[in-house]
Amino acid sequence: MSTFLGTDAGTWLLVSGAVMGLCAALTGQALASAWRPLWQVVPYALLLAAVARFLIFALFDGTLLAPTGYLSDAAALIALAVLAHRATAVRLMARQYPWLYERSGLFALRRRPATRADSA
Repeated sequence: MSTFLGTDAGTWLLVSGAVMGLCAALTGQALASAWRPLWQVVPYALLLAAVARFLIFALFDGTLLAPTGYLSDAAALIALAVLAHRATAVRLMARQYPWLYERSGLFALRRRPATRADSA
C-alpha cells in the first residue's frame, strides 16, 4: 500500500484525508457560495493534491513524485470538494428561491408544486 500511496496509510489519511480534505471541503463551499460553476472545483483540488504531496514529502519523508499517490490524493480531494460544492449550492438555491425550490435531500432540489394562486 505504501508503494501505491507514496507513504503509509495512516499518514495518507492524516494529511490527504483529514487536513487537505477539510481544505477541499471548504474550497467547494467557498466556490458554491460565490456562485461559481462546479468545474472550477477541479483545478483547485488538483493544486490541493500537489500541496498534500509536498506535505507528505516534507513532514513525513514520503515520496514527492509518486504518480499514483498524487492521483489518489486528487481523486479524494476532488470528490470531497464536489460534494461540498453541491451541498452548498442546494442549500443556497433553496434559501434564495424558496418559492421555486425545496430541498429533497442533501444534494437534491425539486421544484415546488404550483399552488392555486400561482396558476390564476
